[in-house]
Amino acid sequence: MKNIIFAASEAIPLIKTGGLADVVGSLPKYLNKEEFDVRVILPKYAAIPESYRNQMEYITHFYMNFYGWDRYVGVLKSEIDGVTFYFIDNEDYFSGPRIYDDPLYDLQKFAFFSKAVLSALPLLNFKPEIIHCHDWQTGLIPVYLDTFRGGDFFRDIRTIMTIHNLKFQGVWGVDTIKAITGLPDYYFSADKLEAYKDGNFLKGGLVYANKITTVSDSYAQEIKMPYYGEGLNGLMEARSGDLVGIVNGLDYDEYNPETDPLIYQNYSAKNFRKEKIKNKRALQKELGLAQDDKVFMIGIVSRLTDQKGFDLVDYVIEEICAPDVQLVVLGTGDDKYENLFRHYEWKYHDRVSASIYYNNERSHRIYAGCDAFLMPSLFEPCGLSQLMSLRYGTVPIVRETGGLRDTVEPYDEYESTGTGFSFSNYNAHEMLNTIRYAKHIYYNRKREWNKIIDRAMARDFSWANSARKYEDIYRYL
Repeated sequence: MKNIIFAASEAIPLIKTGGLADVVGSLPKYLNKEEFDVRVILPKYAAIPESYRNQMEYITHFYMNFYGWDRYVGVLKSEIDGVTFYFIDNEDYFSGPRIYDDPLYDLQKFAFFSKAVLSALPLLNFKPEIIHCHDWQTGLIPVYLDTFRGGDFFRDIRTIMTIHNLKFQGVWGVDTIKAITGLPDYYFSADKLEAYKDGNFLKGGLVYANKITTVSDSYAQEIKMPYYGEGLNGLMEARSGDLVGIVNGLDYDEYNPETDPLIYQNYSAKNFRKEKIKNKRALQKELGLAQDDKVFMIGIVSRLTDQKGFDLVDYVIEEICAPDVQLVVLGTGDDKYENLFRHYEWKYHDRVSASIYYNNERSHRIYAGCDAFLMPSLFEPCGLSQLMSLRYGTVPIVRETGGLRDTVEPYDEYESTGTGFSFSNYNAHEMLNTIRYAKHIYYNRKREWNKIIDRAMARDFSWANSARKYEDIYRYL
């Protein structure tokens, strides 16, 4: 049996702000239980729902020198959906209402967490062969591990660093990060933690990890280029022999239109032509939109930011909101985009709905009820929303970048192939033309549209495929 521990800042079902939590919470369930004992270690946030906090069982506590003080480290344990979770407890760092807050304080919080994870391992009665680290919040674990190597317990432990989004790196001035981490000067050179005269958590992890993964093949190639590399493209190129892209899977138990309890009408690939429309009617009613079976309904469930392509939407939104379209938006983000969609809901109240908050139940209803799903991202390491829309037979319209390119096959009307629609240049009118082309197929070639849905729902992006690739890496290490 090979022992592996995932270290991360969030995981479903305990605490989530983005796709990172889906991966950390889902992947362990799909790995071969006979070969791998996979456990997860997280901070014990006060923001974790009380029902889960009440299930946690105290294991031990100790004091660890960090940032000039001996600080309390509690260690707790819980089992959820057959996976063992450990929690690092410290009221000073993890008691706030949000898991990410002030950037400088977050650096201190996750430096503490990284050191505490390694300090706690010998007390867990579980020695991992591999620590699988996720994003910048755990970037210091491979670095601290290098300082722990003197002890027999740590000598043979290997590390994997998974990049979920290279844009977020944990960066501050070298002197500040040196003071927070307590790491010696040796680690703050250009070939280690220092980048452009700053200290960089993620860079440290990428330098010291034995293997690097990211969440799609295309993104693994893109981050070697200056445009997508966020200043670390040289390092990514240098470590390209250790860099692997593996597309995220989707939890097919949670996202299953046949059994999903959150949607109005369950349906399958066999009966969607008759049953899926009932979700559209009910969604129109719930949102106060005009009741019209035939209108082309486009869904958006997203963070409303530039990264997600909303500057393109902003530029041509009047044309998108044509009389023969309904637009349904769910999410929060930058004020300018929140207000943009609020304005268009006010202007076209019978054909635009803007839910400027996040609600899991409504997201499922949008995936089930809409005809198409729009994701015009500037960059997208993997993306899960397009996988959800494929699963629910809601045709994705995406920009060809990162995981969107790897998972959505563009429609070819001559070969009658493809699972969605895509455009390549980051250009508002190219996006608009693609939306109009999708709308043309929907209105004028209904049989072709239904064949696209057939192919989309037949694609398998469950964790079963991706988990096998992670298992290969674990065996290799």
